Amino acid sequence: MQSIDYPLFQAINGMAGHFALMDAIMKFLSMDGEYVFFLGITMYWFTRTEFNRRMVVEALVAACAALGASSVLGSLFYRNRPFVDHHVHLLIQHAANASFPSDHAAASFAVATAIWNSHRKEGRAWLALAAGITVSRVWTGVHYPLDVLSGFILGTGTAVAIHACHANSEPIQRVFIQIIRLYERIEGSVWPRRYKGEP
Repeated sequence: MQSIDYPLFQAINGMAGHFALMDAIMKFLSMDGEYVFFLGITMYWFTRTEFNRRMVVEALVAACAALGASSVLGSLFYRNRPFVDHHVHLLIQHAANASFPSDHAAASFAVATAIWNSHRKEGRAWLALAAGITVSRVWTGVHYPLDVLSGFILGTGTAVAIHACHANSEPIQRVFIQIIRLYERIEGSVWPRRYKGEP
C-alpha cells in the first residue's frame, strides 16, 4: 500500500490548481462539507419521529466512536501531513498534525453509513457526499489516499457495528430510547407537539 500511496497522492493532488471550478468544489467539501452533515442530522432530528431520532443517535455515537478510535490510531501510528514532507499543491491552510487516519473521512462515513442503514435511497446521496469530502482531502493536499481509505473503513465499520448492536441488543435499545425520551420531555416543555385535528 505504501508503494502506491504517494504516487496516487501525486496523481490526485497534481490536478489541483488546473481546474478552477473543481478547486472551488474541493475546497468547499474539504472545509465546509461536514456542516452539510450537521444540517442534515439536525433536519432528521426535528422530523420528531422516533425512527429518525434513533438513527440520529446511532449516527452521533458512531461518529464519536470513529473519531475516538482515529485519535488513538493517530497517536500509535503517527504520520506527517503530505505538505510537511513533500512539495504539494496546498489549497487550504491546515495544522501540521497527525495525517493518519483522516478524521473527516471517518466522521463523514460514520454519519453517512448510519443514515444509509435506515434510509437506503437517500443514504446513497449522503455516502456520495462523504466520498466527495474524502477525495477533497487528498485533492487539497492535506491527506494521503491511505489516510482517507483508513478513515472510510473506520467510519463505515463503526456505523455498521453500532447499528447491529442497536438492532440486536435490548439494553442498548432501552438506553437509546431513554436518551430520546429525556430530550423530548425538555423539548415538550418549550415546543409542545400538535397532533392531527388539534387547532
